[in-house]
Amino acid sequence: MSRPLEDILFGAPSPQAQTVARVVSAIAAAVLLLLAAGIVLRFHSAGQLEARFWEFFAWPTTWTFLATGLLGTLASAAMAGIIALALGLVLLVGRLARPRLVRWPSIAVIEFLRGTPTLLLIYVCFLVLPSIGIKLSTYWMLTLPIGLSTAAVVAEVYRAGVLAVPRGQTNAARSLGMTEAQVFFFVVFPQALRYIVPALVAQLVIVVKDTTFGYVVTYGELMQNAKVLIANYHSLVPVYLVVAALYCLVNYAISRASKRLGRPMH
Repeated sequence: MSRPLEDILFGAPSPQAQTVARVVSAIAAAVLLLLAAGIVLRFHSAGQLEARFWEFFAWPTTWTFLATGLLGTLASAAMAGIIALALGLVLLVGRLARPRLVRWPSIAVIEFLRGTPTLLLIYVCFLVLPSIGIKLSTYWMLTLPIGLSTAAVVAEVYRAGVLAVPRGQTNAARSLGMTEAQVFFFVVFPQALRYIVPALVAQLVIVVKDTTFGYVVTYGELMQNAKVLIANYHSLVPVYLVVAALYCLVNYAISRASKRLGRPMH
């Protein structure tokens, strides 16, 4: 007797499927290990793993310089994230509004920002705005475009979460005499956030990565400082490996924090 489609898609995997998954995972892990070993051998043959390319990491000044860049990255990413979360909510409310004079401009802004590359927005702040008399610091030349670009995506993430909330919740709140604003902000939106925490975390990780565009405006973020170290010590691979590890630690911390936020409240 064949299994129902829902059991196949959402049910627990059969013992055979679990065995296949283990075998495939083991093969994939072996392939990744072989690739990693091959990359290490190539680096070694190119001389990038020699001690002279790593010795400056023993100096406190090197880590102070990297820490300064990391703080610059975190400062820009944090403010861009705040802008994205706040502006995304404003755009969501506008998109869900009934009056067309509010809804259509909000949709236009969302689609424009979603379709425009972040790098292009940075060039607008860097080259276009100063030509018309608007001068921003390098911090805002990087942070503002990232925040605007991410806000449009966050607005759509918010909308997906709102649409996922059962309609019965809205109807029950209305039956209690709550206004539309109260229904949205006190009933619908808090529940929607529970659905979209993983998607929001993914966007915050992208925000951290987008700060690497700081080289365009010579903003002192982590990647910009890494390039300075490479230029001074000609240590390409070691510097990028250390910087990659720092980015992974930051993104891991964001993921861990999101798991705490995503836990059900008691």
